[in-house]
Amino acid sequence: MAAGQNGAGPASQTILVVGGGIAGVTAAVEAAEAGQDVILIERDPALGGRVTKFNRYFPKLCHPTCGLEINYQRIRKNPRIRVMTMCEVQGISGGRGDYKVSVQRHPRFVNERCTACGACANATETMVDNPFNYGLDKVKGAYLPHEHAFPMRYVVAPEAIAAGEGEKLKAACAYGALDPHDKGETFDLHVGAVVWATGWQPYDPKNLDAYSYVHSRDIITNVEMERLAAHDGPTHGKVLRPSNGAPAKKVALIQCAGSRDLNHLPYCSRICCLGSLKHAAYVREQYPDAEVHIYYIDIRAHDKLEAFYDRVRADPQVKFIKSKPAHIRVGEDGRPILHGERTIDREIYAEPYDLVVLATGMQPSAVTGYRPTMGLVADEYGFLVPVEGDGEGVFSAGVAAGPLDVSMSVQSATAAALKAIQAVRNA
Repeated sequence: MAAGQNGAGPASQTILVVGGGIAGVTAAVEAAEAGQDVILIERDPALGGRVTKFNRYFPKLCHPTCGLEINYQRIRKNPRIRVMTMCEVQGISGGRGDYKVSVQRHPRFVNERCTACGACANATETMVDNPFNYGLDKVKGAYLPHEHAFPMRYVVAPEAIAAGEGEKLKAACAYGALDPHDKGETFDLHVGAVVWATGWQPYDPKNLDAYSYVHSRDIITNVEMERLAAHDGPTHGKVLRPSNGAPAKKVALIQCAGSRDLNHLPYCSRICCLGSLKHAAYVREQYPDAEVHIYYIDIRAHDKLEAFYDRVRADPQVKFIKSKPAHIRVGEDGRPILHGERTIDREIYAEPYDLVVLATGMQPSAVTGYRPTMGLVADEYGFLVPVEGDGEGVFSAGVAAGPLDVSMSVQSATAAALKAIQAVRNA
């Protein structure tokens, strides 16, 4: 029931968007440009989500900063949008037009006075796993999330504070931006509608025991492959073997690694086949003599993107092998060896590779942590779908609602923004 109807107070016209990936950013700018006040919160130190970690993305295979920067400019120019990073929702109560949202802000140890000068990074000796590169390399304990971060502000890792470097970092900052005593805080927001756009997380390859992810550095996931190929990745864009830095000249791409599997993710994540085709293109662009083998159940290249599949398929050095490998063993020379049976000719293989890439699927982030219970319900896979006839003002968008690619996530977010606008205006 709306606030104005139950006598609880004036209805709020503000829309809260939870999640600052491509879906959340889209929902926020669309709602704000339609005249609504918007609060956009993100648990990471910068906006962009998974998309910002891609090397290129479909359909045009352009760098993600292309589309994201346009949206960041829309945010900068719109006074109706308030961005809050390193924040997570802890609870939602109330009803349409009168939601009380409890939010926890995690300590960043750097405030709005930061100019991104880098003095704090120069002062620290602590090194931590680089979250932007999925831990494939190390970064200073005071770091910029990535080169196109929004907001363009440093963050200090808790490890640097625990190492006793807080006061040293504070002294190094000429702008008074370092606060080593930041404890974070919990606060409440009053909003009229909520768009839940918390995105996805890669399925954990450690669950795939047969594929020996933990036993070889040369067995990586599809999201890690994106970082290897990126100019700001751990190898500055070179597709190299993580174990020894040698060029990866023979590469295996394993489709449906944990997907379409009742023991792991029973569904298709929609993007994995095209992602692997893109990875084959990365390797072939760098190494004219490289050989790429794609192990697949079937290829799902939908709509206009089938042309990209045809292009990769025409490459004589890209071989498509209809098979789901049974297991991977590490050879005496350290190279991963794929074992299995080819589906068509029933031949058994034991094939060594320089690099193996597991196309793990998208798991909704809502499977862990808090998720709203009003207006939305988790389906059998953990995606958040609307409750028919519920009449609430909480909506899901992007991959929080189902496995979608970037363009579909944008469409989903625009639809969710429209629903949220209707909800607050009718409250």
